[in-house]
This record gives sequence, structure tokens and C-alpha cells, in this order.
Amino acid sequence: MLDVCLLGTGGMLPLPDRYLTALLTRFNGNKLLIDCGEGTQVTMKLLGWGYKTIDVICITHYHGDHITGLPGLLLTIGNAGREEPLTIIGPPGLKRVVEGLTVICRDIPFEIKLMELPLQNNSLQIGDFFISAFPVQHKVPCFGYVVEIKRSPKFLPDKAVINNVPKETWRYLQKGETVEMDGVKYTPDMVLGEFRKGIKVGYVTDARPSKTIVDAVANSDLFICEAMYMEIDFLEQVKKYQHMLGVEAAQMAKEANVSELWLTHFSPAVTTFNTACVTDIFKDSYLGEDRKVCTLTYDG
Repeated sequence: MLDVCLLGTGGMLPLPDRYLTALLTRFNGNKLLIDCGEGTQVTMKLLGWGYKTIDVICITHYHGDHITGLPGLLLTIGNAGREEPLTIIGPPGLKRVVEGLTVICRDIPFEIKLMELPLQNNSLQIGDFFISAFPVQHKVPCFGYVVEIKRSPKFLPDKAVINNVPKETWRYLQKGETVEMDGVKYTPDMVLGEFRKGIKVGYVTDARPSKTIVDAVANSDLFICEAMYMEIDFLEQVKKYQHMLGVEAAQMAKEANVSELWLTHFSPAVTTFNTACVTDIFKDSYLGEDRKVCTLTYDG
């Protein structure tokens, strides 16, 4: 099971009742955070999932509403007793930005591993998290992210017996390893069934719509996407600043065949929302709320 929490839903500046956009995921006790604007550690405290087991922080880009909460959060993670290394991922410029921000928090008791990724499609694995970072169109270098929990094919003992696979090799083949014994090579496909769908979450904010996004988030169980405003009336305004409308997010969700869409990163000028124009395009669209939580499970 993958727990997902939209920590905040605001864009540009935090409001008394709306923290800045950030996403926290939890799997097998470990956590991955995307973005860390001002106040992120406060809304995390209200959530109550703790800080110590955050293993990965992914930054979309280096505008203040997405990263200025980082120094305080790192100190809080250290105060929670973490000693294991923590990885921070981001587009070009990560090293310079993080080193600048951490001038004010030198006494961090754990190693920070910086992974500054080129502005292209990137895939990596950290623990159980399979992370895809892909470039999106914004005024500065910016990534969208996909976080996946893979699911191994089912082990089929009958298939192993039919293929005369020695039992001593089964546990290695189940892990995807190839084993050679007595001059015979045994491969995982000799004991495993077909591919099984895992869990997939897409996250995009501060971007214009694109085929790149649609392709990256295709068939996601959950797609979290910015909606600075909802209606098409604001199109010229969001295009000017390289942001997105709710109706544009819904169109991408429809094209990408996702299961559910959560809208986030709302303009601080918006206090009421008319989502009819969004749900008319993609019916499984929902307004994000601070600390909105869901648990995603494997199909079947």
C-alpha cells in the first residue's frame, strides 16, 4: 500500500488556511517528499506521520514557494534522530541552491546526497521508490515527477516444476536474478508469471500542458496537477507566467487515462472554486485540500 498526502495546495505564498503545495508519500515506513515550500514542516506536524523516515526529497524547481522550507525541515529531521543519509533530487542548479539554503543549518547530523539531474527524462530507484523526473515548460528549469511502486510477477511453483528448475534456485529467480547450476542457466521467466501493474502517482506543478506530461503520467492511479485557476477565462494570464488551468489539467488527465485527478497549487486570489468546467472534461477530478490523504493498493 502507498499512502499519499497532499500537504498543501497553495501557490506563490502560504495563507492562514492554505499551505504551499507539497506532496508526501509513504511506503513500508519510508517516505518521499516532493517540494518543500515555506511552512511544509508545520503541515507535516499537523499530519502526524513524523519526519525521521523521509529518505528522498524531490524538488520541481527553485522558486521560493517550492523550496524555502528546506532548511527548517532538514533541522527538524535531524532533531528527530535521523542519522542515515538523505537524498535530495532536482533540476540543474540544485547544488548551488541547497548549499546556499543550508548555510543557516550547518549542524545536520546526517549526510545529504545531492542528485542534480540533467533537464531531460530521468529514471532512478531509491529504496522501494522508482522515480521518473521529466522536464516541463516553466519560466525556469522545472521537473514533473512520477513515483512508482513496482510489483513483481507472481511466482508460479507449477511452472518451475514443469521447467525442471531446481528448488535451490527458486528464491533467487523470484528476485529477478539469473542462476547457473551444473552448467545449466535458469532465468526468472522460467518461474514467474506475467507482469503485474504496480502503483503509480504523477505530480506536476508550475507548467504548461504538454504531450510530455501526458506520456509520463499515463495510466497513473493518481495524477496531482496544478490548477492556478479553473476556467478558460484565465488562459492568457496563466500562459504569461507558464502555469496551468484546471480545465487543462483535466484534459491531460483524460488523454493520459489516469484513474483520478487532484487539483492543487491554487492562486492565493482564489477563495471559491467552480469545478463544473473541470469535471465536465474529466469526471474523476477533485479539489485538493491541505492534508488530503488516500491509500493506493495493488489491483487485485
